Amino acid sequence: MPVLVKKILTWGFVAFLIYFVAFRPDGAAQVFKGIGAALMAIFQGLGDFMTGLMS
Repeated sequence: MPVLVKKILTWGFVAFLIYFVAFRPDGAAQVFKGIGAALMAIFQGLGDFMTGLMS
């Protein structure tokens, strides 16, 4: 991917995040809570898997 296109997409994404957080804070909070919950579930499952291997 050309550098200019990558830069434009990156700045567009940053602008969208700022807009989303500024004008839809409740929606943004729910999205970030969902992402956090998904990451916690993944790491919990990985931890359970590793514990199962060790015992």
